[in-house]
Amino acid sequence: MISVHKIKRRKSRQIMVGNVAVGGDAPISVQSMTNTDTCDVEATVKQIQDLEQAGADLVRVSVPTMDAAEAFGKIRQQVNLPLISDIHFDYRIALRVAELGTDCLRINPGNIGKEERVRAVVDSARDHGIPIRIGVNAGSLEKDLQKKYGEPNPEALVESALRHIDILDRLDFQNFKISLKASEIFMTVGAYRLLADQIDQPLHLGITEAGGARSGAVKSSIGLGMLLADGIGDTIRVSLAADPVEEIKVGFDILKSLHLRNKGINLIACPSCSRQNFDVIATVNELESRLEDVQESIDVAVIGCVVNGPGEAREVSVGLTGGSPNLVYIDGKPSHKIDNEHLVDELENLIRAAVERKKTQADTASTIKVNVS
Repeated sequence: MISVHKIKRRKSRQIMVGNVAVGGDAPISVQSMTNTDTCDVEATVKQIQDLEQAGADLVRVSVPTMDAAEAFGKIRQQVNLPLISDIHFDYRIALRVAELGTDCLRINPGNIGKEERVRAVVDSARDHGIPIRIGVNAGSLEKDLQKKYGEPNPEALVESALRHIDILDRLDFQNFKISLKASEIFMTVGAYRLLADQIDQPLHLGITEAGGARSGAVKSSIGLGMLLADGIGDTIRVSLAADPVEEIKVGFDILKSLHLRNKGINLIACPSCSRQNFDVIATVNELESRLEDVQESIDVAVIGCVVNGPGEAREVSVGLTGGSPNLVYIDGKPSHKIDNEHLVDELENLIRAAVERKKTQADTASTIKVNVS
């Protein structure tokens, strides 16, 4: 059995975003944001449903106008996932989406305007039982903080956050989470580390404007990984200039790598070399494509030769070691040999069978527990 490092998570109070618990001992949630025109209800609903199928826990929707607010109400009626409304400047939009069923308001109290407007939004959130997310971004710091610090830095982000928090404190509203985002990794990490010890509210993590699918995934993995390894973070978003579905996939891959969430297939695969006895890269790409629907946690190893293959295969539910012919392991034990002709088809069938076995075992264990109780 491989020893697994256990990350000790920061203790935070728990809030509810719809039916999803954020903070406390709840699993770290993964979210994305729609990039459709919110007024295009059909397209936005379709994208939210795609995100749900990919495993998203939460989805944020930009609501920049009152027309978008009315469209949001129609969207809310057609989807299952909790929705976070992203609102800036116009407090009346926040009031309207609260009436229409939003699950969380993403605002900056400081840019809503006069205190009575902020109070109106907070009172509405309180009345409707919905949390607020304060979002601080290095690209939109207050002018006086830009002047004070000369340029964005962790201290400036934290001071901005504490200003917004102070507003909510004065209004006796503690049902909020907070984010401190920058596109620069060390600035973001430094800001979260500074704030984490000063408040007990949940923290939403992200490296904002991280980049394209590849570079953004790398940057986000490094930045979020540093914080998550410290135990900091209750919900995450990987910000990519790519299909939002990719954000969900990368987010779960980050959490799986740190043993913080187990959802979907953990595929262990070698990079391949001249020792390989089958086309490892093509096999892995095809398996990933075919098995995207699997949400259950299962470990699979696909190794091209006998150097590391047997060792990896003995630690997983389904393992393949390249040979002449190749050898399949089931639950850590050699099972049978398999040729290259139907390799992917047979592996897919074996993996799906292993998933069903795991489901059956979980159902049986649950039934026994209930009967014993």
